[in-house]
Amino acid sequence: MATLADSFLADLDQLSDNEADAPNEVDLEADIMDEDVDGELADIEALNHDDLDSVSKLQKTQRYSNIMQKVEEALQKVPGISNAETNLEDDPEYQLIVECNALSVDIENEIVIIHNFIRDNYRLKFPELESLVHHPIDYARVVKKIGNETDLTLVDLEGILPSAIIMVVSVTASTTSGKPLPEENFQKTIDACDRALALDEAKKKVLDFVESRMGYIAPNLSAIVGSAVAAKLMGTAGGLSALAKMPACNVQLLGAKKRNLAGFSTATSQLRIGFIEQTEIFQMTPPPLAMRACRLVAAKSTLAARIDSTRGDPTGKSGRDLKEEIQKKIAKWQEPPPAKQPKPLPVPDSEPKKKRGGRRLRKMKERYAITDMRKLANRMQFGVPEESSLGDGLGEGYGMLGQAGNGKLRVSVGQSKLAAKVAKKFKEKSYGSSGATSGLTSSLAFTPVQGIELSNPQAHGSLLGSGTQSTYFSETGRFSKIRKT
Repeated sequence: MATLADSFLADLDQLSDNEADAPNEVDLEADIMDEDVDGELADIEALNHDDLDSVSKLQKTQRYSNIMQKVEEALQKVPGISNAETNLEDDPEYQLIVECNALSVDIENEIVIIHNFIRDNYRLKFPELESLVHHPIDYARVVKKIGNETDLTLVDLEGILPSAIIMVVSVTASTTSGKPLPEENFQKTIDACDRALALDEAKKKVLDFVESRMGYIAPNLSAIVGSAVAAKLMGTAGGLSALAKMPACNVQLLGAKKRNLAGFSTATSQLRIGFIEQTEIFQMTPPPLAMRACRLVAAKSTLAARIDSTRGDPTGKSGRDLKEEIQKKIAKWQEPPPAKQPKPLPVPDSEPKKKRGGRRLRKMKERYAITDMRKLANRMQFGVPEESSLGDGLGEGYGMLGQAGNGKLRVSVGQSKLAAKVAKKFKEKSYGSSGATSGLTSSLAFTPVQGIELSNPQAHGSLLGSGTQSTYFSETGRFSKIRKT
């Protein structure tokens, strides 16, 4: 049985064996890394940024040459209307339009690359120019026009830049720290400018061809958004069929770019509008209705693209009808709200109204009728101050109450018929012939002639006929018994 020391020594021997094998693996990995680094360095060395041909390669490709040759031949021919039964995907001009849309995107990217090459080389001569002229084509034209000239008063930039920018460029050039370029770098810069301008001309030819054929390929879509925007929508979506299958909410976003506002608010920035922003309908719409108009144009453009993909209406009448519908809706949105009409009074009813009459109504009117005291309180005498509850005109005013008397509020109020009738009915209930006796009934009754009368309220009605004795207190203080039969 091995001891603890023996097992520890065995572990040390195994560890030493692994360490001996490790350098071989490390050397293998190092060799692989060296090969990768050498390959990357070889690629970097092959990509020489000082050489224009290594930076810009689009014009030397066979694809660029073939497409531009087909475009020039197609521009010389008059576009014809093919058979409506032919599938749109099989049409050679449609295939050429799809290729032109892809090529226009590549040309834009190539112009940006060449612009960076020109800017890096010309920065030694005029470093402030790139901050004054931002457009790549305008920058290339200005660089080619200025060249190595140090005095810009001898250079005519009219027609290339606006007058305000020309003045700023002239003033900045007089104080610039740049120096004239060497002949080799200057020649490379001029060649790059010529190449950028040539690519721009090729892009214009491609767009002219696409716009001229859009009326034939997608007449209804072109009637709504225009040929240029229709070509851009088709190129971004990947063809007319792909555009027809796309929902309207995605068509609205085609061509949208996220704008860098550098920390400013995005509340007023239109981030969800693409190429539809360039349409005539959108430009003529007021800003508060711009988003509604954009959604409407995107929806109708999708319908028009579906019509064109199936060759439903080669004449474009459906597209013109949809555009007219869009314009009517936008005009309807801009109409002011209707003026509020005065409400006429109802026709007076000359016939007497049917009202409830009778004893119950008369009772109600008598119950809620205004009293004479209230009539006097509501009336004021001209030139005579009225009395009030708190004096000096404070509190509740009494009107003409007490004006004719001695200054006291006395008004003779006669008992109404209703009150007399109620009192009579209450008296009948209190002293009636019923056997029930209330606990509030008293044996003392005040009479106007005899004074106070003592009577039995329980036997008042039943014992009168058989002879009942009643005691009366007279005014003289004596009492007498009288038997009634």
